[in-house]
Amino acid sequence: MLTRLGRRSARYSRAVLLGFLLLFLGLGGYGAGAQDDLDLSRWSSPGTESVRAADELRDGFRTGNPNLALLVTARDGDVDSPRTERAARQLTDEVERLPRVTDVTAYWDADSPALRGEDGRRALILVHLAGTATETREVLGSLSPRLTRTTADIEVRVGGQEEISRQVGEQARADFLRAEAFALPVVLLLLTLVYRRTVAALLTVAVGLFSVVGTLAGLRVIAQFTEVSTFAANLALVLGLGLGIDYSLFVINRYREERAAGHDQRAAVPRATAAAGRTVLFSGVTVAVSLCALLVFPFFFLSSFAYAGVLVVVTAVTGAVLFLPAALARWGHRVERAAAPASGFWHRAALTAMRRPFLAGAGVLTALLVAASPLLGLRFGLPDERTLPEGTSSRTTSEIVHREFAAEPTDTVQVVLGPPAEPDGTRVYAAELSRLPGVFQVDAPEGAYQDGRRTGPPGQDRLTASDGRVRLAVVPTQRALYGDVPAFVERVRQTPAPVPVLVGGYPGETTDFRSTLLDRLPFAVGIVLVATYVILFLMTNSVLLPAKATVLNLLSLSVMFGCLVWVFQDGHLSGPLGFTATGSIEPSIPVLMFCVAYGLSMDYEVFLLARIKEEHDRTGDTRSAVGEGIRRSAPLITAAAGILALSFLSYATGGVVFLKELGIGTALTILVDATLIRVVLLPVTMRLAGRANWWAPRRLRRLRIREGEAVPADDVLRGEYA
Repeated sequence: MLTRLGRRSARYSRAVLLGFLLLFLGLGGYGAGAQDDLDLSRWSSPGTESVRAADELRDGFRTGNPNLALLVTARDGDVDSPRTERAARQLTDEVERLPRVTDVTAYWDADSPALRGEDGRRALILVHLAGTATETREVLGSLSPRLTRTTADIEVRVGGQEEISRQVGEQARADFLRAEAFALPVVLLLLTLVYRRTVAALLTVAVGLFSVVGTLAGLRVIAQFTEVSTFAANLALVLGLGLGIDYSLFVINRYREERAAGHDQRAAVPRATAAAGRTVLFSGVTVAVSLCALLVFPFFFLSSFAYAGVLVVVTAVTGAVLFLPAALARWGHRVERAAAPASGFWHRAALTAMRRPFLAGAGVLTALLVAASPLLGLRFGLPDERTLPEGTSSRTTSEIVHREFAAEPTDTVQVVLGPPAEPDGTRVYAAELSRLPGVFQVDAPEGAYQDGRRTGPPGQDRLTASDGRVRLAVVPTQRALYGDVPAFVERVRQTPAPVPVLVGGYPGETTDFRSTLLDRLPFAVGIVLVATYVILFLMTNSVLLPAKATVLNLLSLSVMFGCLVWVFQDGHLSGPLGFTATGSIEPSIPVLMFCVAYGLSMDYEVFLLARIKEEHDRTGDTRSAVGEGIRRSAPLITAAAGILALSFLSYATGGVVFLKELGIGTALTILVDATLIRVVLLPVTMRLAGRANWWAPRRLRRLRIREGEAVPADDVLRGEYA
């Protein structure tokens, strides 16, 4: 099939290239507007208790989590002075008239100590904006500058969860543009150095760009039917460029090999397409399957990366096996040069390792295990304002509240009581909640409770629904919110209530998010491991090789997670990298990194094993097949890995910690995998296994997908070129 595809792409090269150009322009024009259609996500898990609580708050109480906070500072005196109070009430009236505002709670109306700073100079106005995350953050885009002000009486700063998330999204978009501006020229320069031919570099970049614009256009189409996270565009850039370049490197280098072997251009194009294209297809399926495992999780934030991964693979493979053959038929003479050198550093290193397999294997394995050892201290936590760079307005506002307020009213735990409860039962329940460790106060219809005593005024109508149901606002202390939040939420949920209750709020949503994520994690990991094992078996027809590949991949991923803990959790290098360590890792990012990095690691495994398998089928000698496979593939793998790692590292200078983690962690995995794993541990394990590398039960051998590199000469010469 690939032979015929390569032959026909070359025969009708002019039509293929014209069609590719038109498609590229169309996808580029449509995909340019993708960012406007992508969504910003919230930390919620469909069907969980916190989501049901949010639905009840919206439908029964016309409110929700206070997602916008206005920090009011008195310019003269304290927040209780007449001038400050008058200005603050005018601000409150203004906010109540704003679009999407359904609930406003100000210190001057509620008289709540949780809303007043400890020194009396600052107080809070809490606001609920109704709508989806994207809708509310679009409103905040204009509201935030408008509400940030300094008058003769007060200074107003804007904060809250939605403002933090909005600025994270803006920063991610800025990081995308910066990475794009950095990556493209640097990648083109490196490819020119690798190929020693400008035309080859331009064709490779063209495939990478086609993958990027095609993925962005596809994401925009998907966004018309379901939610797609804006962060998927960041992955589309680096993964699209990376895979497009990887696949093009192998197709073009195989074409060079065929020409160097004496085949003319007409024969070299379909032969290269058949041999390299088969490897590209296996690699693409491996990457796509790894990312599709993210669909196990019921969060559109992670599902979006699965969509992006599949689109990247489809577009990159299409460019490599359809566009490149046509381009090589036209301009192949401009990319020709001697193929990979007969010997080199990696070839000699692999041969040396195979001569002393125990010594080399033990040395590299020890180094990798030491690098992975920080993984033992991994702690999962929840995201906060420190995701943003220092000095960002919403982060500064949150830091002031954290420093000067005893409570954290912006992150209240919402408790919705079911059927109307007896007032006495509600009072007793509220008093019990107020005694829990980490609770500053509990707001109830009858008043506020602290340490079991009622301290606030009665008559808070906003806590009562039209049907008589009530809700309680459990305000945590600063220490509780920056400590073990899931344990705090669990204490609230385990407190006996007079009627059935739903516990939600932002702490409840993030707790349920983490719980659902960790519950489904084994299924996602299992899907990735089993699916990639099957794919490698179909390619190698070996039982042992896929198992060894899985173990080696997990070893390189352990190094990545060790780096993640050492750098981002423990804070080493936080100064040079420009972030603030939180002492924990938000759990969805390691899950995403596992799927991305595992797929890319297996990508290079496929490239190398395919060449080793080809040489073994030709010679029957495992040792020489490994040496020849590395001689042919290692220089390409090193170049491809270096360029892909550089693309991911472009996010190391960004402002969002999530993207720094993804960029640095994935780049490290790629480099470790393409060097120590593939060129030392893989040949060592194959040397020790010997003939067992190629064993499989006789019945399973029938499942082998046959090689595609053998192209009958007569069949090739029937092709004609336009």
